[in-house]
Order: sequence, then C-alpha cells, then structure tokens
Amino acid sequence: MATDLDLLQGTLDLLVLKTLTWGPMHGYAVARWIRDTTRDELQVEDGALYTALHRMEKRGWIAAEWGMSENNRKAKYYRLTAAGRRQLLGQSQAFERYARAVFRVLRTA
Repeated sequence: MATDLDLLQGTLDLLVLKTLTWGPMHGYAVARWIRDTTRDELQVEDGALYTALHRMEKRGWIAAEWGMSENNRKAKYYRLTAAGRRQLLGQSQAFERYARAVFRVLRTA
C-alpha cells in the first residue's frame, strides 16, 4: 500500500507527464496548464514541481534544454521522452484502476 507521500508524488508525476504530451514547456507553464485545466482545483507548488521535474529527468522520462520564454527570459524547457510516454501509459492505467477501486468503496451503501 502506498503512503500519502508516494501517492502524491506519483500523482504529480502523472500530471506532469500528461501535461508534456502537449509539447515542450518550462516549469511555470506546466504548473499553469495543470491549474487551468483543473479550473484551479489543483495548484502545484514550485518546490514540489521542480523536485518532480528533476527526478523525472534523472529517470529519463523527460529531457530538458534551455530556451527563451514568452517574456524573453531564459527558461528550462522540458519535453516527454519515449520512456516518459511508456511511463505515462503505465501510470495512467494504474491510476484509473486505483480510482475505480476508491469509488467502489465510496459508493457502497
């Protein structure tokens, strides 16, 4: 059984990987996409986001390179790798199974 921290970390990884399917983004854009897509229900803290990005880069799920942001500032852009796409597929399937199981419990009379 996963601890709360494991679940949160895994969920954040899943959200970031999904976000990067839309193309390369810098960290602020990743956080903004998650916030906007969830209608402000989920807001990712900077520290958690950059820790996750560095961890996923180390694991080979994402790659990074420096570029210029919309504000003409130097920013690190992250993109999904083939290994990241495989990880996203596996994590998505596992999360869907987990969510279905939780909802079965919540819907019991």
